Amino acid sequence: MLERLFKLQSHGTTVRREVIAGFTTFLTMAYIIVVNPSILSETGMDFGAVFVATCLAATIGTLIMGLWANYPIALAPGMGLNAFFSFTVVGSMGYSWQVALGAVFISGFIFFLLSIFKIREWIINSIPLSLRYGISAGIGFFLALIALKNAGIVVDNPATLVGLGDIKVAESLLFFGGFVLICALSFRQITGAVMIGIIAVTAAAMALGMVEYEGFASAPPSLAPTFMQLDLAGALNVGMISVIFAFLFVDLFDTSGTLIGAAQRGGLLDKDGKLPRLGRALMSDSVATMSGAALGTSTTTSYIESTAGITAGGRTGLTAVVVAVLFLACLLLSPIASIIPAYATAPALLYVAVLMASGLKLIDWDDVTEAAPAVVTALMMPLTFSIANGIALGFITYAVLKALSGRWTELNASVAIIAIVFILKFTFLDAA
Repeated sequence: MLERLFKLQSHGTTVRREVIAGFTTFLTMAYIIVVNPSILSETGMDFGAVFVATCLAATIGTLIMGLWANYPIALAPGMGLNAFFSFTVVGSMGYSWQVALGAVFISGFIFFLLSIFKIREWIINSIPLSLRYGISAGIGFFLALIALKNAGIVVDNPATLVGLGDIKVAESLLFFGGFVLICALSFRQITGAVMIGIIAVTAAAMALGMVEYEGFASAPPSLAPTFMQLDLAGALNVGMISVIFAFLFVDLFDTSGTLIGAAQRGGLLDKDGKLPRLGRALMSDSVATMSGAALGTSTTTSYIESTAGITAGGRTGLTAVVVAVLFLACLLLSPIASIIPAYATAPALLYVAVLMASGLKLIDWDDVTEAAPAVVTALMMPLTFSIANGIALGFITYAVLKALSGRWTELNASVAIIAIVFILKFTFLDAA
């Protein structure tokens, strides 16, 4: 049955190798079951319900990817997009989390349509690489700011906007220790480095009496507080257009980049360098996003951590099925997840930020018409506390700069149209 489903022999793999790969991938991304509820609960969402939604969304998305697309790619609620959901859409813009879930669902539905009608290739190929790198780095900087804020390292200062907090307190010291531990373990290529760091900080906090142990396993919390609570009508408000676009845009490039990168690592591309069954893989991602929104979590996307399992030998969807089963089993671990403090998950956020900022090295720094828009995009995300604002200002800067520099041939229609839409938004919608 496994051979018929996953074609193990033709992919040069075995059941044992796929199972090991599945465990490897799971350990590298298991931190999301703790970090995601911690971030989304800032909106007032029930922590236990979001924990269950996170596990179920990861299970559903990864199962679809494994059984239908037959790829060793795991999915879960995406980092960066969950922060955008909580701190920008709900926190800064003032929308309810129900409306934000509605926006996530709509973005997933549009993603699904783009995958069916094969418009995704046109969009992906038409967006300049410099903006893609800037967006990735900007999300990383956004996560870094949230991590440093949660750890008390960066605090509000009326005179200078931000300032340095008390770095001598136990929370800040544990945060720093967790961060360097994760980085050191990652450098040594220790599987599950991020999760080990989170557990180590939590254990140290428990030893110091800062966290109270409440048990290891129990029945899953109720999903009722978030299940089917999305507000689709509220999400169709004209002011939510940029939010939906941001969810869609980031998920589209995050998923596409992850799929191509993971496929290259595992030798899964065809002779023309293309990814077979790309449509199925993208539709798996979009269905997972819609399912996750219905359950009560932010955008579900493909995880680059899947390359850890691919490196361990995973080549088929059986790897993904193993990951899905492990996420489902995590439903019993809610007591552990609920006691992990913010300063224990903050090191994971800062580490992910480091990884996402690495794309800046690929920008052509000798060409200011490419470098400037990327920098504007990256900086405006944390400084305006909004991924959407960063994307918008990056597109506008790119289009205007290319036009004024006389390099019209490098300005394709899609970028120009998107830039004009954002200019109209800032001029009329935000002014109103």
